[in-house]
Amino acid sequence: MSDFLHILKPNERRMLRTIVKKVNFQHYPKEFITDREADKFIAVLGPVTIEKLLKVGKDNNIDNL
Repeated sequence: MSDFLHILKPNERRMLRTIVKKVNFQHYPKEFITDREADKFIAVLGPVTIEKLLKVGKDNNIDNL
């Protein structure tokens, strides 16, 4: 995992997982959509991309789903 993943707050990590599962994994079989797979996907993203995803998630109120 990347160095910056450990500095994410639990609610930020939960939001990123939700975004990745809904957007990037929408065509995956349900048995493969896990938190671990989402974390692996998030780890590949750069810190700038993660900041943008968090901003979009907060702007669209995804953290309250």
